[in-house]
Amino acid sequence: MDRGESSREMIDPPTITKSEACDHQDHECFNDDSLTKLLALLPKEKGWSSPHLYLYNGFWCPPAHLPGIVSTNRHFEAQETDLILATVPKSGTTWLKALAFAITRRQHYVLSQHPLLTSNPHDIVPFLHDVTILNDDLPSFQPPRLFSTHLQYCSLPESIKSSGCRIGCFRLWALLGDHVLGYWKESLERPDKVLFLKYEDLKRDTLVHVKRLAVFMGVPFSAEEEREGVIKEISRLCSFSNLKELEVNKTGRSTPFIENKAFFRRGEVGDWVNHLTPEMVERLNKVIEEKLGGSGLTFKTGS
Repeated sequence: MDRGESSREMIDPPTITKSEACDHQDHECFNDDSLTKLLALLPKEKGWSSPHLYLYNGFWCPPAHLPGIVSTNRHFEAQETDLILATVPKSGTTWLKALAFAITRRQHYVLSQHPLLTSNPHDIVPFLHDVTILNDDLPSFQPPRLFSTHLQYCSLPESIKSSGCRIGCFRLWALLGDHVLGYWKESLERPDKVLFLKYEDLKRDTLVHVKRLAVFMGVPFSAEEEREGVIKEISRLCSFSNLKELEVNKTGRSTPFIENKAFFRRGEVGDWVNHLTPEMVERLNKVIEEKLGGSGLTFKTGS
């Protein structure tokens, strides 16, 4: 992250607003006859954010996201340099997007003009199901292309699983199950392909894991950058406290339904104690034990 503003090329990141994606997906839902037929054939269950969830390619999803997910599976062609950020909602997605973008693009921006100061991370690093359906020029995106997804590993497009692109999996305690285990197993079998990060670990030792993330993404910090404090600068820029206080994240809106400030709640490990009863925690621990038994994956619930 150079201090001399004239020495680096300034490159505008691709921004895909969720409002654009939602509008386009609604249009597809009501006008794509093949999709309407597909919805009629898919298994469905009662949803919590929509009346129903539909099972497509091993993943339960709301109908508003289905057009983009179908389009991604059918048309997305991964490149060897792609970086995919795989998370579940409310598990640190916003933080990981900010870190990944700041790390991979650190040669192009100075702190005083960084896109994260004026744009929400979700607009800078788009979801696969949004960007695939809205862009015909994906191959022209500057590498490494950064995308995110909430899909589980088995539901990813085949081009992602079979190519050399890297997947960073970010997980929060208690958000477990088959979704997490798929990425966990791949990280053990192909550590050069999948990096498994825990929110708690990143909170506990941010600088160590930011450095680790950079190495995995193929853009390690140089000895000079470490001496100049670039890792600390990026960590501060992307910190919860800094992002939360930015005007774009206090008053901006990325979708017609969600204000940017909704992406910044507390960002603290262990906040579950303020929301779950002891009985709920006991039940949850049993589910975790059943799901993770024998996998080697463990989570600490302390702060």
